[in-house]
Amino acid sequence: MSMSSAPIRPITAVAWASSTTTCPGQFTLISMTEDGTAANFTRGFGLKSGYYLCYSKDLSGGMVVSDVQVISDKDTIPHGYCYIPEFMEPKASVWKKKRVCVRMVPVDSVSTAVLDIRLTTKSKMMLQQYTCLGDMLGYVLWYMKGTFSTPPQAKPRSISLDMRKLSFDAAGPPLPLRPSNPPPAPPKISHRRSTLKEKESKDDSGHDSLNVYGITAMDGVPFVLHPKFQTQSNGKVSVVKLDDICIKSVQDIENEYHYTFTVEELAAKRSRPGMTSNS
Repeated sequence: MSMSSAPIRPITAVAWASSTTTCPGQFTLISMTEDGTAANFTRGFGLKSGYYLCYSKDLSGGMVVSDVQVISDKDTIPHGYCYIPEFMEPKASVWKKKRVCVRMVPVDSVSTAVLDIRLTTKSKMMLQQYTCLGDMLGYVLWYMKGTFSTPPQAKPRSISLDMRKLSFDAAGPPLPLRPSNPPPAPPKISHRRSTLKEKESKDDSGHDSLNVYGITAMDGVPFVLHPKFQTQSNGKVSVVKLDDICIKSVQDIENEYHYTFTVEELAAKRSRPGMTSNS
């Protein structure tokens, strides 16, 4: 296996299955032992159907099997281990006198894991480079551990905007565009403020340190008058027109707009017809 050019993938799960029908699609069923015997685990005489050991190398779950142990029902399960799941037919069960337990760890946390599991009959047959886990119902379990390699996976493209390419002086770190962290909105400043900030942002070397957030839509647009007003502004104001302006004092204004309210007083003194008859 180490000489193969294909990547050595680790085992990610171990389970029991009644048959190929109950075995999940991503699992491989161990139907034969290394010495050519059916690997059907049975509990004893008269059992109609047994069960098989199966394993998976699907890395989509992000976990790998770092170790496997076979313990008896009197042993306490080691810390960090768990019993393997069972994909059995209805009313079927697994022998509990001995149990298979595994240790699951994240794939990124280890560099070595269980690479293969095999079975032999209870004989003197030895498997090179494999470690014996123990016997169970007439079979001997073997496993091989080693360094594994995962197939290359396409990384999602991250959309980012390098703000240094948009600024004048390429200063400041790039700000990635993220839905949860939107970039701050550029402040709106007038042409006068933009001109003042341009003067203030000049450093000693004469370079402009304004970034893209100091630019508005009106920057760079020259301020000029409309042509019809340029002809009037270019001509000189005649002094004769200024002579017609009469400057009035406060007293002149009061005399011009003085109102005696005589009409209102006469109307107030006018008697009603009924009142004049009584008098």
